[in-house]
Amino acid sequence: MARNGQNGQGAISIRNVTKIYDPEGVHVVAMQDCSFEIAAGEFAVIVGPSGCGKTTLLNAIAGFDNITAGEIYLDGELISSPQKQIKPNVDRMVVFQNGALFPWKTVMENIIYGPIVQGRMKKSEAIQIAREMLNQVGLNEIESKYPEELSSGVQRRVEILRAMINEPRVVMLDEPFRGLDAVAKTVMHEFLMNIYCTRPRTMFFITHDLDEAIFLGNKVVIMTTRPAQVKKIVCVNMPWPREHHILGSETYLGLKKEVLEAVHEEAKKAFEAGEREMA
Repeated sequence: MARNGQNGQGAISIRNVTKIYDPEGVHVVAMQDCSFEIAAGEFAVIVGPSGCGKTTLLNAIAGFDNITAGEIYLDGELISSPQKQIKPNVDRMVVFQNGALFPWKTVMENIIYGPIVQGRMKKSEAIQIAREMLNQVGLNEIESKYPEELSSGVQRRVEILRAMINEPRVVMLDEPFRGLDAVAKTVMHEFLMNIYCTRPRTMFFITHDLDEAIFLGNKVVIMTTRPAQVKKIVCVNMPWPREHHILGSETYLGLKKEVLEAVHEEAKKAFEAGEREMA
């Protein structure tokens, strides 16, 4: 079930999108006639073989790259087409897997940097909101620490808070928990669910971890091997907030079987085509 974002904002419409890379005449078709919808406030998880175009699509929505054909809309506004590309903006925030905190700034300074530089908040207002957010997720004691003093998991949580304070319509996360151990991932999942439930936003989440995809998502979009199209969309009708004991439930295991079969079929095609499988 989709959750309403703030003011019902954040609906993404991907319509017949094609992306062709042609460096030095190589002509690589990354996506071809790819279409699907994400409702406002929905937590959509994108899975598929490595190199299938997941990040390419994220970059187009974020405004980092253009598309060769098709259209992408955000709340009915055209944001990407061959003729038009809306530049990156705070309405579409991205959290990358490699992290992007300023090492010379404290946690507080990192979180409040965006809205202050953009002139959207006074410093006192930004600090108050950042403290509320830190308290909400149990991180109130780290506001004066620097990134190098934090674990990778805590750094990732700060990055997500830094994105959320901008009140974006869409938060895009490109394998943000990759490289974390199982315990750290569990903590991150609970943290992200807390944020999502209390500050609803549309989530566009890329992962190779199928357990993560089903546990977090309202909708799991399974992509084909390159050129990317939608192979299957699986709706995850489990109540929020979710706890990890559901991983053993009959409903969850049935969903995982369905997703695994679809992903495995595409990963096999990718492997046979000579692409490196990372599913």
